[in-house]
Amino acid sequence: MTGVVIAGFLLLGGAQVPPDAAPRAPARLPPPAALVPHVPPPPIDEAIAAAPADACTWPLLARYVERFVEADGRVVDRTDDGKSTSEGQAYALFFALVGGDRALFDRVLAWAETNLARGDLGRHLPAWKWGRKADGSWGVLDPNAASDADLWIAYALHEAGRLWNEPRYDALGARVLRNVEAREVAELAGLGPMLLPGPRGFVHEKGRSWRLNPSYLPPQLLRRFRDRGPWQGVLDSAGRLLRESAPRGCAADWVLYHRERGFGVDPVRGPAGSYDAIRVYLWAGFLDRDDPLRGTWAGAVQGLWNVWSESGTVPEVVDVTAPGPGHEGPPGFVAALLPEAVSRGDFAAAERLEAALARSWNGALYGDPPTYYDQNLILFARGFVEGRFSFDAEGRLQTRWAEGGCGE
Repeated sequence: MTGVVIAGFLLLGGAQVPPDAAPRAPARLPPPAALVPHVPPPPIDEAIAAAPADACTWPLLARYVERFVEADGRVVDRTDDGKSTSEGQAYALFFALVGGDRALFDRVLAWAETNLARGDLGRHLPAWKWGRKADGSWGVLDPNAASDADLWIAYALHEAGRLWNEPRYDALGARVLRNVEAREVAELAGLGPMLLPGPRGFVHEKGRSWRLNPSYLPPQLLRRFRDRGPWQGVLDSAGRLLRESAPRGCAADWVLYHRERGFGVDPVRGPAGSYDAIRVYLWAGFLDRDDPLRGTWAGAVQGLWNVWSESGTVPEVVDVTAPGPGHEGPPGFVAALLPEAVSRGDFAAAERLEAALARSWNGALYGDPPTYYDQNLILFARGFVEGRFSFDAEGRLQTRWAEGGCGE
């Protein structure tokens, strides 16, 4: 099944969608404009009428673009000295596609290709970090690539080619994906094919151990590419990574895999689950409750779910070997559990999370000041629960604007 399952609550849940059929919109929470301080949102199972009537607009994305995206398409992290990353460009491509905004998509793509990929994204993986250099000039700060951004760029291009019927997007996405396979996928002894975090710096002990990042492996994207190379094997390896590295139901930011000893604590980050791992909870929440992958991914988030259920807060950092309450995380961490709540059909939990998120609403964005990373997590979460996008059983992107006939 695709979309969000609403069994027992609503009749608008996802249903089995034929390969080329228009998607059904999953259940939607109230629009962000309703989330102002001291005004609680309506109950989620009564909120369908409050959803935006115009499928062609996404007010939260428009406010995000106004604050964080320059006119030339550069996505700026204003909390990190104005730096830009391939991750930021990749997510903005995806959000532009979800919002049906082709002009924004093209601007973001053009900036990334020109400034991060030496003018040829089909030949060069994008550098992961760009910003002000020591001499005051602006340019690439670290030429290494980040494979999660590369995978999201390839996916956004592939789906843009399909949804906008534009072959050049798909052709470029295919070239990016082949480069990812050639430079960022490795065969790990005793495990199988795996997406490394980047081309350089993650292989240790002369090829006996590797540092891995669970959040770099969204199952939806791996599924979409599984007929184009090693991606079914990578998906299988990702499932094993989660099962064996998150026995207490909390994903780590980084994991060490050793060819003889298997998975263990990362020597650099330790057993921490925080700003990287929080994305694992989003990817899990995007899986339908009847999805065969859900058992593995939901198992990897149960521990954090329990911590939040018992304490009422989503901790900023959790020790994955002994999960428990901690310092409260930022608004994006709360949002990251929303898709999981809705996919579970637990609308009481979703309303609690929504109320907590509402308390950080500043009238335009979330947080004071609103941070780049929080808004990205929230755009993913709210876009999904508002029915703006979902993924079908093969990983194809389903968008509300395509169903409604707007966009290009």
